[in-house]
Parts: sequence; C-alpha cells; structure tokens
Amino acid sequence: MKEIISTTGAPGAIGPYSQAAKAGGFLFVSGQLPIDPATGAFAGDDITAQTRQSLTNVKNIVEAAGMTMDDVLRVGVFLKDMEHFAAMNAVYGEFFTGDCPARAAVQVARLPKDALVEIEAVAYKG
Repeated sequence: MKEIISTTGAPGAIGPYSQAAKAGGFLFVSGQLPIDPATGAFAGDDITAQTRQSLTNVKNIVEAAGMTMDDVLRVGVFLKDMEHFAAMNAVYGEFFTGDCPARAAVQVARLPKDALVEIEAVAYKG
C-alpha cells in the first residue's frame, strides 16, 4: 500500500509529484531543492547554505514519515558544479554521522530554478 508523505516543513512540489512516497518500510524522498518552505525562496546563494536547506528539507520529510536520518539508506546528490563537492560534503557530514548511507554525487547540466544542489533519499524502517 502506497502512502504519500507531505509536510509543511519542506517546500511543496513544483510539479506533478509528491514530497515522498512510503511503501512498506521504504520511504522514497523526491529531490529537494534548497528552498526555505517559510519564504519560498532559496536559503542562500552559496553551496553551503543551499546544501544545508536541501538536507533540512529531506530531514523534515523523513521525520514526517516517522523515521530519522539514521534510517536513510541511500542519498543522491546532484551538483551544478563538482567544484562544490568539498563544501557540500562538509555540510552533509553534519546530517549523517556514524554509519552513513550509500551515496552518489554527480554534476548535472542544470537544476530546477538554477539551484546549486538537489538531494534525494531512500529510507527504510522495518
């Protein structure tokens, strides 16, 4: 049975998709742009602020599903510029400690709204 997860702690979808979908013990979090849900604007112009906001959005969605960041199994990070990898990674380490999830980080040609980063996640709680 599929359950759609939605929270005001993350920006609403800007297209025909959900913030997240849960099936069984799995949670699939859609890519999160660095949009502050309170203002509807980017949290900042630099990769550090944008990564922090994207991960905060992921965290708020994960928690809305009754899970924690410790339940995240895999993360996908989409960067506008791979030169931002080290700064993104430093912020990422604030959200994931101990046994970190599997991850892919890739540079893409362009992100929605010309963001510097977008982050998606898969979590599981049995």
